[in-house]
This record gives sequence, structure tokens and C-alpha cells, in this order.
Amino acid sequence: MKTFIQNRNNKKISVIIEETANQKGLAFVMHGQGGFKEQAHIQTFADAFKNNGLTVVRFDTRNTIGESEGKMEDASVTSYYQDLEDVINWAKTQSWYQEPFWLAGHSLGGICISLYAEKYPEQTKGLAPISTSVSGKLAWEAYGPQVIEEWKKVGYKESESSSKPGVMKRVNWANMEDILKYNLLDNVDRLTMPVLMIVGDKDTSTPPNHQQTLFEKLPGKKELHIIKGAPHTFKAPEHLKEIKDIFDKWIKGNL
Repeated sequence: MKTFIQNRNNKKISVIIEETANQKGLAFVMHGQGGFKEQAHIQTFADAFKNNGLTVVRFDTRNTIGESEGKMEDASVTSYYQDLEDVINWAKTQSWYQEPFWLAGHSLGGICISLYAEKYPEQTKGLAPISTSVSGKLAWEAYGPQVIEEWKKVGYKESESSSKPGVMKRVNWANMEDILKYNLLDNVDRLTMPVLMIVGDKDTSTPPNHQQTLFEKLPGKKELHIIKGAPHTFKAPEHLKEIKDIFDKWIKGNL
């Protein structure tokens, strides 16, 4: 079922609910910056939960190229995180709501679900920050001084969407200033729930060494998988199959 809800600022958010009879749990799945809820890897995460008997909620944040309100250039960790909170708070009013729930997210979605889990660990049964941003400082390092200098000078950074060819994604410099306020390592000791991490070995945005930095500090049950030949956004059928199998085993082992 697809519906539109209102966030805290009365802006429209598009939500898909895949309800499962006799559900074994609830999972929220979140896309990354400039992503959308129907991307192949987001669907893959969702299918793994659904196939294990969970009800799954996917949504488009504001300020992306999906069906929710807002402009891509206004995207930020702060706005994405607020939308995650608002979707979860809306879900709490629904008949299928269940705690503790599972959280999965890619890239900017990964840092948002992790920030939520750090704030509300008792609500989080399992956490899957995939190719996640770890901190503003590490994001700055990944872009490199040349990109950062040009981005700051021009005021925005523009690139073509790999998931929707022909669609240009423009992100304001304010996005970089916003992410610098966040660092998962500050409260990593609160992530005591089972954590699944996956990253491609060709990822230059949130590379394996960034993931390792977070992984080493996680205090609880944890897994880190590096997908050979995969970039930041997973599209190849063989990579998606490998990811689905990893998710399936992780979910079954922690239900």
C-alpha cells in the first residue's frame, strides 16, 4: 500500500507499507542522498525482511528525486533524519506497529538510522547501516580538497543520477556544513543491538576503511561484509543477490 503522510512541517512524504499477515516484526528501510524508495538495493533490503515475515515500511524523504515534497538542493542529514522520525512517529499510530523494530538504510540513510538507534536504542531490534556515512569529517575527507574547494566556491555540487539517468542532482554547500555536525562515533557505545554493515570494495564515497572505523568501535554483535567489485550504489544483479543472502542470514539469526 502506498500513502502520503504529513511531516512536522506539513510537507508531503510518500510511504509504501508492505504489510505481512502474522508479522514477525517491523522494519523501516531508508534510501540515501538523492535516492528513492524504489531503487534496486532499497527494494533488496526490503524484500529480505518481507521474506522473513516482517512488515516493511519504505519512504521517500523530502528533498530528493522521489515522490515527496522539497528540492534536492535542500537535502541534509538534518532534514532526512527528521523525516525518519516523523515516519516512525506516524507508524506508531498504525495497527501493524511493533517494537522493537529493525532499521536499514543506505549512505545518508545509514547515518540517519544509526543516529536514531543511538537516541532510541530500546526501540531498535537490529540495525543495518549499509555503505553508511560515518561522520562529516570522514565525508569531507572522501570528497577531497579539490571537490570541496570547488563546491564551496560555486555554492553547489551537481551530478547525474545513476538510478534515474538524465536527472541532475544538485546539492547546496549547506549540506556539507550540516553533515559536519554529525559523528556516529560520539555515541557508538549506545549501538548495542545486532549491527549489519555492508560496503563495496570500489566505494569511494563511504569506503571500506570508513566502515572499518565504525565497525571496530561497535560494542555488540556485529558483521561487516565487503562486496567485491561493487561501487557505492549497488545495481549489478550478482551484488544484489549477495546482499540479499547476507541480509537473509542476518535476519534469521536475530529474529
